[in-house]
Amino acid sequence: MINIGYACLSLGVRDTGFKSCRRENATEANLERLVSHNLRSLQNLLHYNRAQGIGLFRITSDLIPFGSSSVNTLRWWENFAPQFAQLGDLIKEGNMRVSMHPGQYTVLNSPHERVVENSIRDLTYHALVLDSLQVGLDSKIVLHIGGVYGNKEEAVKRFTENFARLNQNVKRRLVIENDGRFFTIEEVLAVGRRLGIPVVFDNLHHDLNRPQDSVLTDHDWIKACSETWDKGHGRQKIHYSQQDPAKKSGAHSQTIRVEEFLDFYQGLQAEVDIMLEVKDKNLSAVKCIYCTKSDLKINQLEKEWSKYKYTVLERSPEDYVEIRQLLKDKKSCPTVEFYRLIEDALKQEPTIGQEVNGMLHVWGYFNEKASTCEKKRFGKNVEAYKNGHGSLRAVKNQLKRLAEKYREEYLLNSYYFTL
Repeated sequence: MINIGYACLSLGVRDTGFKSCRRENATEANLERLVSHNLRSLQNLLHYNRAQGIGLFRITSDLIPFGSSSVNTLRWWENFAPQFAQLGDLIKEGNMRVSMHPGQYTVLNSPHERVVENSIRDLTYHALVLDSLQVGLDSKIVLHIGGVYGNKEEAVKRFTENFARLNQNVKRRLVIENDGRFFTIEEVLAVGRRLGIPVVFDNLHHDLNRPQDSVLTDHDWIKACSETWDKGHGRQKIHYSQQDPAKKSGAHSQTIRVEEFLDFYQGLQAEVDIMLEVKDKNLSAVKCIYCTKSDLKINQLEKEWSKYKYTVLERSPEDYVEIRQLLKDKKSCPTVEFYRLIEDALKQEPTIGQEVNGMLHVWGYFNEKASTCEKKRFGKNVEAYKNGHGSLRAVKNQLKRLAEKYREEYLLNSYYFTL
């Protein structure tokens, strides 16, 4: 079964935020508190992923604040060993596969020794997180080869030499990925084959940085990359994203356009794990999973609708009505059409009247419960917004506080306060 997943953070999932602090505030006491908080957030994310059938997840590099810095003197892998073991059990029991992806400053082929030393330290930190979770070697650390610095051959040579400096715990988890500026998939494959490193194909990076004179398709390159993934590395993994049409080249889209994704998905020649890189994170992951399931039930789609409905209502009353009609037939499960309408609604620019209509529908949950003071404040906020003196966020914040106060789980589990 193909796993489809998302990276690092979630939308609309409560108690899953990660915290850090300024360098000057990175005391042992503060770091202990922050690590404890972040591990609880990761636990909540893993529970969510398992419930949603999301089998692939990238753990944030910020899990341990200043994890690879000398500022952090905690032996966090020892202090929090029981918590890491519990998280690892959650991952394994849920048949999940996790990964990590160091940031742009982890550059193994830099010509500056200090950068290389910091990069080695950072990769060692990432491997220690995965080892502390006691997850298998199919849980990988994804890295780009780095920059060119005026001489590509020398850049590759430095990468090769510095790869040899890594400890075995890092080497056995490292995979390399093509990038959108410097190293094409063809060049990354050459390095991967020579050093025995699995290669991750990224379709959007490939669109921006293609090998010259190549006539191979994306699926041809994916097949070529599969040869670098032997049994010990787990199933081949790729990155998939779509260009945001309103932003500069390389900018990830707000959501995965499902029909475009399905065209790509159906062209795959073998089972691969697909990491989505997209702004709406878990929302697109669930969408793509549902649209590729042949046995999805209508009640699962109805549960999805409960999360989107008030956002759709305020963006496109027409799509709202059409979706409600679509879901009346309990014998079918029109997943692709459902998400096509969701996508259409989310592209619309709402009018003030539509937004107020949405507010009033949500307010209906509190009309009988709210105090006189709360009713007055809501009315005042709505009128201010209608007259151009208030903000939509102020009204939604009040509604969210009321949902929390009166424990309206239906609203709290929706995307009305998120999208």
